[in-house]
Amino acid sequence: MRDADDGILYVGKAVNLRNRVRSYFRKNIGRGPAIDNMVEKIERFEFIVTGSELEALVLENNLIKEHSPKYNTLLKDDKTYPYIKVTVGEKYPRILFSRIMKRDKSRYFGPYSSAAAVKDTIELLNRLFKLRTCNRHLPEDIGLERPCLNYHINQCSGPCQGYVTEEEYAAQVAGALEFLTGNYGPIIRDLENKMKAASEEMKFEEAASYRDLAESVRSVAQKQKITGNVGTDRDVIGMCRGGEDIVMQIFFVRDGKLIGREHYHMTDSLMESDAEVTGEFLKQFYSGTSFIPREIMIRNAPEDAELIEGWLSEKSSHKVSLFTPKIGTKEKLLEMSEENARIILHNDSEKLKQEEARTLGAVHEIEDILGMEGLSRMEAFDISNTNGFENVASMVVYENGSPKRSDYRKFRIKSVEGPDDYACMREALTRRFTHGMEEAERLRDKAGEGAGISFSHMPDLLLMDGGRGQVNIALEVLGDLGLDIPVCGMVKDDHHRTRGLYFNNVELPIDTHSEGFKLITRIQDEAHRFAIEYHRSLRAKTQTKSLLDDIPGVGPSRKKALMKKYGSISEIADASAEELAQMPEIPADVAERIVTFFREFREKN
Repeated sequence: MRDADDGILYVGKAVNLRNRVRSYFRKNIGRGPAIDNMVEKIERFEFIVTGSELEALVLENNLIKEHSPKYNTLLKDDKTYPYIKVTVGEKYPRILFSRIMKRDKSRYFGPYSSAAAVKDTIELLNRLFKLRTCNRHLPEDIGLERPCLNYHINQCSGPCQGYVTEEEYAAQVAGALEFLTGNYGPIIRDLENKMKAASEEMKFEEAASYRDLAESVRSVAQKQKITGNVGTDRDVIGMCRGGEDIVMQIFFVRDGKLIGREHYHMTDSLMESDAEVTGEFLKQFYSGTSFIPREIMIRNAPEDAELIEGWLSEKSSHKVSLFTPKIGTKEKLLEMSEENARIILHNDSEKLKQEEARTLGAVHEIEDILGMEGLSRMEAFDISNTNGFENVASMVVYENGSPKRSDYRKFRIKSVEGPDDYACMREALTRRFTHGMEEAERLRDKAGEGAGISFSHMPDLLLMDGGRGQVNIALEVLGDLGLDIPVCGMVKDDHHRTRGLYFNNVELPIDTHSEGFKLITRIQDEAHRFAIEYHRSLRAKTQTKSLLDDIPGVGPSRKKALMKKYGSISEIADASAEELAQMPEIPADVAERIVTFFREFREKN
């Protein structure tokens, strides 16, 4: 969850992300003020798809420790997950349980979520490959003491007595390492066969033991792509192409932990291969980055991969390798980056389709209803006033179904007093199109386009908030000016909801569930909003200026103090001289003048 400044507020995980996110926006669930405060700050969500719940758990832990989000208070601890440690730096390696990855010569596998499963797996490996569990210093201590009980129950090959050579023991360790790197199938099948055989012989306790061991192996067998070897820095670059769009997804692995990701869109030339696209991305991306890891994992190596490696190595002052993993956890991590690239591309494509349906698709629907072609620019007008006080008009512009706010205009009506919407609309339209014709004339004289010119761009369609009456006013104005622009009115029902379009003296029905209807409604609402905001701003200025500023002794500072304390002109007018004089900014004589002013004002009005 990110805030308006793109800072990370919270990191979480979920099997059903939709339900998890929805839970934060339910009301009256007693979640506490801290969570309420967090929800108010949420600006957007970012998600990463993993291959299993366990990967999500580990990634959550990595991200929280990397970014320390403010609202992850319950997770800001030093909790670590268990690893399987193989002491390959020893002559006779052991398999150990560990919660810390050290920079030593050992190999680490994990982390895992279940400590019990890890211990069961270590026990299983020791039993299967007959590895030692003692702390003796071998080969120095060979033969110094008697073999332990594990040797006598056939769970250790006895390296402490020299009963197995270093080469033979190394082969046993290699089998255990193969298992830990992901080749679980043979072991699981062997355990299942033993379980079935024991069950058939009615040795149910033995069968249950094999069953439990197989389940422990399956638990550990969840591929751990989130964390790799300690100290590893690498970027994992996945790509997905769709049509003319390309998404490049980068996973950033630092010190062996996946700590973040970014995605980038590229333009598809439709002629470049995946390898060529990858090469172009590597050059463009790493030319502007300050940190370049030692390893960069890609799916398709470009032809000039060696040249790129040399350039990156020189740029970073350390050896940089481009490689494509074929098997194991690294390949699975590359697959995960590609899957996230596919999700981003799909989601963005869906957004583009939805946006196109809301905009261009809606415009085409309006064209079909009106029997028009080439509809692009639409302008809508609305009037706002308070019983004829401060008449204003708004003009909003939509091009290809999207608002073009730089071309919005507002008009303060000058020639109309009192509530006459038709007269106000006539003035607004006359001024708009007169200005447009004058601008067009100036452009023709200059034989060029001027910056910031908007009135000269005539609309393809005028949308009037009212029905026949407003349409006729617009047609009269256009006729007087010699302009031929289609005018369409929005016909309301008894509940003031648009029910159809009035065009060429005919009321045309419109599907209220269509995108065309939704677009017209958005334009209508936008014109109404723009007019009301302008009217409110003028009314506020009038209320605070025309009254308070006419009182002798009330300047900007005292006016501000009065409005801050009382909130409105009416509250100030109702206050007594004694109440006003209690304010440190208002002397007694000024307080008297304020009271006298409002008393006389009310008598006159």
